[in-house]
Amino acid sequence: MAISALGTGLSGLQSFQRAVDITANNVANSNTAGFRPQTAQFRESTPVGSGVTVSGSSAGAGSRSDPTAPSGTDLTNELVNLVVYKASFQASAKVVKTADSLLGSLLDTKS
Repeated sequence: MAISALGTGLSGLQSFQRAVDITANNVANSNTAGFRPQTAQFRESTPVGSGVTVSGSSAGAGSRSDPTAPSGTDLTNELVNLVVYKASFQASAKVVKTADSLLGSLLDTKS
């Protein structure tokens, strides 16, 4: 149980780090003409319960954008996403820390 919780927490850490990276890229390019911001999309990994993955996708990725058009980045939305991802990253870190503590206690009990 502690090992699966450790894996789930690690998966959360990696996924929310990727989401923060996507948000940082959007903010950094907010003044770039023709930039299409990406959106972090979370998906459950297979097999079920083994974690989560994140992929970034641009809105209208298949269409060509006008290079002179202003960036489509909404800084308010990006700030809200960043706060949510940070809190979620911290929660995943606490899961890892708790699982590590449980695993340590189990090993101490066995020895």
